[in-house]
Amino acid sequence: MLDVREILKRIPHRFPFLLVDRIVEIEGDQRIVGIKNVTVNEGFFQGHFPDHPVMPGVLVCEAMAQVAAIMAYQVGGDSNGNKVFVLTGLDGVKFKRAVEPGDQLRLELVCLKRRGSFWKMRGTATVEGKVVAQAEISAMEVPIQGVGSR
Repeated sequence: MLDVREILKRIPHRFPFLLVDRIVEIEGDQRIVGIKNVTVNEGFFQGHFPDHPVMPGVLVCEAMAQVAAIMAYQVGGDSNGNKVFVLTGLDGVKFKRAVEPGDQLRLELVCLKRRGSFWKMRGTATVEGKVVAQAEISAMEVPIQGVGSR
């Protein structure tokens, strides 16, 4: 449903931190499915077990969070670029299998709760139908000037 050009219009992430190649399903504010093609050219493989490259689990979680942000922006996020969705929490994170070059990650997120600018979703990442990671992801929309402020 959304290719990388459309994704770039919806979330602020750019190389090397854009971790979503396309969105293949969106069901309003309830469910979304994204795809990440994992290639040996990814920058993190240079330093993360170079002789046996494995995608860092934290980046699998980040990819799920980016898909979640795409749904949130699609449904009602700020289209003026004055706000951004930021990750506020990860719960119940489980890594089940390694993600290697050549794998295609299927990132499915289901909305558990939505209140105002706050979202909580359950994410599942699979490769060839096998679960590689799961997490509950919380995020909220904040003004850009509030990002990184203490």
